Amino acid sequence: MKKAFALIGAAVAVLAVSAVSASAQSPIIIKFSHVVANDTPKGKGALKFKELAEKYTNGKVKVEVYPNSQLYKDKEEIEALQLGSVQMLAPSTAKFAPLGAKEFEALDLPWLFKDDAAYDKAMKGPVGKYLFKKLESKGITGLAYWDNGFHMVSSNRPLLMPADFQGLKVRISGSKIADRYFRDVGAIPQILAFSEVYQALQTGVVDGCENTPSNYLTQKFDEVQKHITVSNHAHLQYAVIVNTKFWNGLPADIRAELDKAMAEATDYTNSIAHTENVEALAAIKAKGKATLHYLTPEQVAAWKTAMAPTYKWAKGRVGAEVLDVMSKELDIKMN
Repeated sequence: MKKAFALIGAAVAVLAVSAVSASAQSPIIIKFSHVVANDTPKGKGALKFKELAEKYTNGKVKVEVYPNSQLYKDKEEIEALQLGSVQMLAPSTAKFAPLGAKEFEALDLPWLFKDDAAYDKAMKGPVGKYLFKKLESKGITGLAYWDNGFHMVSSNRPLLMPADFQGLKVRISGSKIADRYFRDVGAIPQILAFSEVYQALQTGVVDGCENTPSNYLTQKFDEVQKHITVSNHAHLQYAVIVNTKFWNGLPADIRAELDKAMAEATDYTNSIAHTENVEALAAIKAKGKATLHYLTPEQVAAWKTAMAPTYKWAKGRVGAEVLDVMSKELDIKMN
């Protein structure tokens, strides 16, 4: 697999260099790959970036968007980016820990962000900048953070109190933090590619999962889960990243226009994320395939108490430094 990626990457690198030096009739190609559907906030954001990038560069850049893991499964896409086989991705931030950037996993801590505004402020400020620096040595440049809202959790039985999770096999994307907080409530975390989740839920390979309302709707998870708890217990965010060698090799004027396009696409994506999730919840309710549950303040308190040990454990996993940065920015205690 690595050899195949390397060969493809070498070819893409040659094409990229040729594109930069070619005439205006030969546009620079940016392959933008992601794992969700076009009608999710991230999917719409990728299409908005394509629109703006091609507009602002007067056609000198062509962005090819590949949704739903058309090019690579989510387990493969980071390696493909590093090798140059694809130029741009928008993975969940949990994907960076296997690269050695474990600090990103701190974003997966439960009950971390009070609301969308708190998330947006943190990621545009010191927290986001601190984390992107951790990718520089990996040949990756961070361009933006895209919001996709707060997680719900589901299964074929109601999940209202921590004890309800006992023995459930719950799909996670790979975050060690998520693995820990689900174990804190007695669940058995299972790592699966996003593209495999629907079938795994349908066949009972896993009993439940966590994700945002928009992803539940577009992937039809609500059709294979009887109960969904709108818990808002954790946040899902993506980082738009690019292959550093490719990015730095672009002409400065082209890169400036792409930065402008990304900034506007980011504002667009983050502005619609909340609305998309509210509308998705309404659509899920209207379909009537799954029952929606909302936690009472007492139930929220019970979840927070049960998941509290994750914070102490996380210090040894992600390091005290990132927790200190986040604690100061978000004004919360980490221990």
